[in-house]
Amino acid sequence: MLEALAAPVLRRMDPETAHRLAIRGLALMPAPRPAAPDPMLTTRLAGLTLPNPVGLAAGLDKNAEALGGLARLGFGFVEAGSVTPRPQEGNPRPRLFRLNEDAAVINRMGFNNAGLEAFAARLDRRPPGVLVGANLGANKDSEDRAADYVTGLRRLAGKADWFTVNVSSPNTPGLRALQGRDALDDLLGRVAEARPADGAPVFLKIAPDLEPAEIVEIVQAARVWKLDGLIVSNTTISRPADLRSARAGETGGLSGAPLKPLARRALGLAVEAAEGRLALIAAGGIDSGEEVLHRLRQGAAAVQLYSALVHHGPGLVRRILADLKARLRAEGFTTISEAVGASR
Repeated sequence: MLEALAAPVLRRMDPETAHRLAIRGLALMPAPRPAAPDPMLTTRLAGLTLPNPVGLAAGLDKNAEALGGLARLGFGFVEAGSVTPRPQEGNPRPRLFRLNEDAAVINRMGFNNAGLEAFAARLDRRPPGVLVGANLGANKDSEDRAADYVTGLRRLAGKADWFTVNVSSPNTPGLRALQGRDALDDLLGRVAEARPADGAPVFLKIAPDLEPAEIVEIVQAARVWKLDGLIVSNTTISRPADLRSARAGETGGLSGAPLKPLARRALGLAVEAAEGRLALIAAGGIDSGEEVLHRLRQGAAAVQLYSALVHHGPGLVRRILADLKARLRAEGFTTISEAVGASR
């Protein structure tokens, strides 16, 4: 009923207005009732037990306002944020664009969020039974961006189930420079010192536009500093030549279906370099059970999506899970873990 009534209305609105209304609606939904785990879909990720491998990527619920409603859509885990130490407005509007002809989205939001204190307060009231991660960012005007990530880790310690260090958003000037080896070693060394005492996993989210040698260096740094895994990947600053939408030239990060080839490529490189020593979450162009299984077979332990919801509606997650189960059975897999890396 939600999809039939709300989704067509939201798609006719300005994208950012529709986004805010969707969050408000989801915030009113109760958390899902505990259900018996499905043995075929239950899986492990960096020490966490997930009810299914399909998670929500950061960017939709920036302020952790709708965690219960999002879990009710069927997500096995929910990543909120990006959150910065201090509140910030982000970039001027318009800054979010639907590319309907391409099943894509371009955003240049600029880490707009209400800041760590509001985020922490909502995590204190988080619904039980929902796995929640915190995606950490740095303030645009910060003089020490690495310190911002440390501040986020320390303030949210014990409140989130895992943390993601997001150095790959294209919408904060200079942020992606933190993916260079020298800057990354400084950042990850400081993150390592600030890791939560409860052992909550820490992931690094990387860009899909990196060269193969850069991905190898990032994987090496993640292993040296004992991160738990990588999220591969964020939005792209590239623009495929076959984009059809009139909005294709907008500045910002491109996500959705056109990102799929780049994200697959980056995942393959990360899998090869990681040699099974890092948990990998695949993101970018995830829109079907077929694509989920493809990334699992490549070597991802789980996946995340966001943009596909914009074009396919809130019922997408449950459709993906049903399709994924059917495909697992058809290929002779009885669990998610059996499928991980099967194509290698």
